[in-house]
Amino acid sequence: MALPLGLIAAVTVVDTLAPPDVHLGPLLVAAPAVTAALGGPRLVASVGALATLAQLTIGVTRRGWLSLNHEIQVLALVIVTAVIALFASLRERQQREMTQVRSVSEVAQRVLLRPLPPRLGPLRVASVYLAAEAEAHIGGDLFAAARTGALTRVLVGDVRGKGLGSVSDAAVLLGAFREAAHQHAGLSGLARHLERSVTRELAELSGGGVDEDFITAAVLEIPDDEPVVRVVNCGHPPPLLLRGRRVTPLLSGHPETPLGLGEFAASGYRADTFPFEEDDLLLLYTDGVIEARDAAGAFYPLAERLTGWAGEDPGALVRRLKGDLLAHSGGSLGDDAAVVALRRGTAPPPSP
Repeated sequence: MALPLGLIAAVTVVDTLAPPDVHLGPLLVAAPAVTAALGGPRLVASVGALATLAQLTIGVTRRGWLSLNHEIQVLALVIVTAVIALFASLRERQQREMTQVRSVSEVAQRVLLRPLPPRLGPLRVASVYLAAEAEAHIGGDLFAAARTGALTRVLVGDVRGKGLGSVSDAAVLLGAFREAAHQHAGLSGLARHLERSVTRELAELSGGGVDEDFITAAVLEIPDDEPVVRVVNCGHPPPLLLRGRRVTPLLSGHPETPLGLGEFAASGYRADTFPFEEDDLLLLYTDGVIEARDAAGAFYPLAERLTGWAGEDPGALVRRLKGDLLAHSGGSLGDDAAVVALRRGTAPPPSP
């Protein structure tokens, strides 16, 4: 506030002492203009009123009365102050609305993308979500995990499209997974249930018309007492297994179609089984990670980066990956991105 108040004081003193042909009073309009960058409409109006009082003081001090020129300057200052205060009021309202939108977005993220616990049976877990749209906290990528008996089931998926328009489709799959993960004994049965649920719900969301939406997904099952991971891959990028400094993509021998394409879906949804031993790390991700480009147009080298982070705790690895991905893409992703890291450790002893 020293700048607008100092400007008013300086103009008042200099214009009062200046020769008759020097008029600095019009500069007083800068005071409420500068204040608009510092505060709201009330503060702008207060500084404008102070500047108007200074303009009146200059006119009376120099001539003993207000000339037509000073009257016009005072009127112009009042009008400009009112206009600036109006714009400050509109800006303040927009800021309140943006704060409300951000709060709703944060609540939606907590409801839909519930934070994964740091420990699931023998697994240490970490995750991160990066939305492509500015000010958004959730978009079309998703992940979830569930403990059922001596199993951990994990889902990672990517809705066709990006941003806020795909949130409803993501909610469909997340809701179906959280309910069905505890009801189906086999991973294939779980995947078939997800396909039926997603196909039905997406058809309802489209109003029964032609719907081109679908969701790529990888559904995993990790038993506590077996050093394996079972995967049903429905058109999703393959999980990466980090063992020492070697990265191996878990490629399916019979990949399935994405969820939501019921008329094209295979009926089997057979699970592939891969070794997943103690101290191995499994990285699940969406295509927003591997399709992020740098200024030269090069894709993000995820597998190459992982080899340099061998031995990292899942939480530390995810944090490094997030920072490195944003640095690679210049801080702006072209698509939503989600990452889940799972490291197998020793199973905790059963609770007494």
